[in-house]
Amino acid sequence: QVQLVESGGGLVQAGGSLRLSCATSGRTSSSLHMGWFRQAPGKEREFVAAISSSGLSTYYVDSVKGRFTTSRDNAKNTVYLQMNSLKPEDTAIYYCAARGSSWSPSAPASGYDYWGQGTQVTVSS
Repeated sequence: QVQLVESGGGLVQAGGSLRLSCATSGRTSSSLHMGWFRQAPGKEREFVAAISSSGLSTYYVDSVKGRFTTSRDNAKNTVYLQMNSLKPEDTAIYYCAARGSSWSPSAPASGYDYWGQGTQVTVSS
């Protein structure tokens, strides 16, 4: 069974930065394509970014392009989401997710097999 544990959330002022981590266990990290999603209060969960199992391919929602970067270190079984130039509208619970099937960067939340518990990111204005 794959387990995902996020960390790194917190409170930051607008314009600041945070780095989220997602530690994977239960399956070789290099066999999993990973995604980041977020859910704000009263809103549906939305896609943020995805990274292929090798780390060679990434994909982002337009609203975070140029500000967020996802990366991974398969030797450490960890995936990262570096968030810069944060805005109040980035406030949400952030989740990492994993899928073991083919690389599909635009896969919706239903296309992922495993989920972490989420970490809160709050950006103050």
